[in-house]
Amino acid sequence: MHHGVVLRDGNVLHNTPIRGVHVSSPDDFSKNKSVKTSQLSRHQREATLARLSDDPAIHDRYNPFTNNCEHTITRAARGRADSPQLKGIAVGVLVGAVGFALTRSPAVAIGGFLLGKKLATRTRLA
Repeated sequence: MHHGVVLRDGNVLHNTPIRGVHVSSPDDFSKNKSVKTSQLSRHQREATLARLSDDPAIHDRYNPFTNNCEHTITRAARGRADSPQLKGIAVGVLVGAVGFALTRSPAVAIGGFLLGKKLATRTRLA
């Protein structure tokens, strides 16, 4: 899943591996895929937009582990970077590896990965 913030002018700020943090039109951001939005209160939205211009870390280079699109957007929305998707993958790999080590069953490893990922990604963006 890819994350971005709609700016006052209707364009979207997001972070990608090739271009880093940049602004795109809504069409370029969505790439003809459906977009799921989260509504913020007026106060939350103003605080998020203020952080986008005030926090230089938001504009750091893309890094899949420390500054991916989720890190960028949660840093703007909450004031701290977080990536529930990345945590989910890490927990899923750990649970799957333990399951495989204990049973030597690929099916258990896959099930453990999926379960661990699901449990770890229950947090949502504000």
